[in-house]
Amino acid sequence: MPVPWFLLSLALGRSPVVLSLERLVGPQDATHCSPGLSCRLWDSDILCLPGDIVPAPGPVLAPTHLQTELVLRCQKETDCDLCLRVAVHLAVHASLQAQVVLSFQAYPTARCVLLEVQVPAALVQFGQSVGSVVYDCFEAALGSEVRIWSYTQPRYEKELNHTQQLPDCRGLEVWNSIPSCWALPWLNVSADGDNVHLVLNVSEEQHFGLSLYWNQVQGPPKPRWHKNLTGPQIITLNHTDLVPCLCIQVWPLEPDSVRTNICPFREDPRAHQNLWQAARLQLLTLQSWLLDAPCSLPAEAALCWRAPGGDPCQPLVPPLSWENVTVDVLEFPLLKGHPNLCVQVNSSEKLQLQECLWADSLGPLKDDVLLLETRGPQDNRSLCALEPSGCTSLPSKASTRAARLGEYLLQDLQSGQCLQLWDDDLGALWACPMDKYIHKRWALVWLACLLFAAALSLILLLKKDHAKGWLRLLKQDVRSGAAARGRAALLLYSADDSGFERLVGALASALCQLPLRVAVDLWSRRELSAQGPVAWFHAQRRQTLQEGGVVVLLFSPGAVALCSEWLQDGVSGPGAHGPHDAFRASLSCVLPDFLQGRAPGSYVGACFDRLLHPDAVPALFRTVPVFTLPSQLPDFLGALQQPRAPRSGRLQERAEQVSRALQPALDSYFHPPGTPAPGRGVGPGAGPGAGDGT
Repeated sequence: MPVPWFLLSLALGRSPVVLSLERLVGPQDATHCSPGLSCRLWDSDILCLPGDIVPAPGPVLAPTHLQTELVLRCQKETDCDLCLRVAVHLAVHASLQAQVVLSFQAYPTARCVLLEVQVPAALVQFGQSVGSVVYDCFEAALGSEVRIWSYTQPRYEKELNHTQQLPDCRGLEVWNSIPSCWALPWLNVSADGDNVHLVLNVSEEQHFGLSLYWNQVQGPPKPRWHKNLTGPQIITLNHTDLVPCLCIQVWPLEPDSVRTNICPFREDPRAHQNLWQAARLQLLTLQSWLLDAPCSLPAEAALCWRAPGGDPCQPLVPPLSWENVTVDVLEFPLLKGHPNLCVQVNSSEKLQLQECLWADSLGPLKDDVLLLETRGPQDNRSLCALEPSGCTSLPSKASTRAARLGEYLLQDLQSGQCLQLWDDDLGALWACPMDKYIHKRWALVWLACLLFAAALSLILLLKKDHAKGWLRLLKQDVRSGAAARGRAALLLYSADDSGFERLVGALASALCQLPLRVAVDLWSRRELSAQGPVAWFHAQRRQTLQEGGVVVLLFSPGAVALCSEWLQDGVSGPGAHGPHDAFRASLSCVLPDFLQGRAPGSYVGACFDRLLHPDAVPALFRTVPVFTLPSQLPDFLGALQQPRAPRSGRLQERAEQVSRALQPALDSYFHPPGTPAPGRGVGPGAGPGAGDGT
């Protein structure tokens, strides 16, 4: 019958504990086994080649339990190394002989040894333990975490696994027997109000290195700060720099010195609060998004639906489910995006993050109704409309808005006027527009108002003395109504890259929360493709200026280059732009307004801080105000108001509201995922690259 093998694999990490250790004398590896068994260690190491799981041809010898123990291997009383003893408990299923492979992996080396084990026939009982084989021993690194796997080769069953945490020099009662521990710096962490002190108690002549890093569950650690120091030191950290995965590594500046690692903030409530404040949700594609944070965040995420009006975002669970998520890319099976779709992230049954990721590219929230289709056995289907009070079945006799319009919503669904967002065997999600029903209702209201105005006019004709007074009141009402609707604003920009487009979308969405009616080509791609960029822009510009609106030129390096090209040549090269580049197409209409002096009062310019200095804007376009965002947001919003409108006392409050809405997009654009933000380092001289070396 085939010979079974055992494979034991160890990988090292970090986690110190305190132990008192047995001593082994001599440099040679050895093996021993339970009474009644015979075993021997092969003279040389073998290749580590674990195989795939294969069906067992019959009864086999299998591992049932792993046990580890730390020992010291000593050449002399004060010359020892940390070593790992491994015991594999065996059960015979019913093979009498096996070869056991132990595979040890410790950066930068890997090692495999082979043991032969023989079981007397008298001890063979199916499914019963027959004893164990012990290997002495594998020298492991101080302060490491050992992960152990044991399985047969060929592999007949799922492997066993075990994790063993090893101490560093601080946790050993016999540290004075290990030479590499003698010169180790001693590190303590203490708190002082909002600050944290790292206290290193070493001699004045001792040179050592200190590194702060973010420990990662997946991938290498992310260094935050490093410096070579001398003598006793007290280093201060601000409490805002603390996150659970912030770890400290310290070591003497000597060849082959031992590095001590501690992660003291894993359970610190302030560190967890800082972590969620630094976390960001970022949309990558239609179906995938990224939770970007310094540390892994064990949490659950789900989609929710946010309706206009300030109602809470309603989780779409069911039909969708909560997904486990850490710092990683997560995908939802969406067919289409929608500005009302948002992502909620919960941790410890508490809402930590909520972002409407699709709003920046698809525009502000829409007054759509979300229909949930549930599919049961035998092709049974049911529909309900999601409302703040719950999901209203359709058709229904309830008094809610969706119930009153239920018949029309079902007709829209059958005629294909609803947008399908998600679909699988259990159900589907549909977004049905409500604008036309609202317009019908307002049309009736306006018709009633017109009839009333006509009747009022007849009465006024009979009382001519009062006619002028009533007309003045009517004009004031019309003007206040136009002010309430908000001033029209046409936003023009150069599509330098997808990141800048998302930044523009965020600005447009934030401005829509104010009394402004914003038009931007991002939200009109279908009309732009059908009409062409020149025709679309010309129509939008004419409508905006006729309504007393304002055209906003958002300058970027790409926009400045296009303007300079037009000013020099008067025309752009054919084929040099994409089908949706309205900014390039708009220059043929914008330039005459500036050259003929019609731009002041109808145009304003803007650019983003750190992306472009206002002096880089061509002089012709600086004949109108050019604002930097977000530093000059109050002045920018003031310029977007109606020309004769009084300066609102809430302007500063609105500027802060726009700034808060814009900040996540600015952070995402200037600091993409995986790159540390300048000024967010820790320790003295914080920031990437601070220190004397790495």
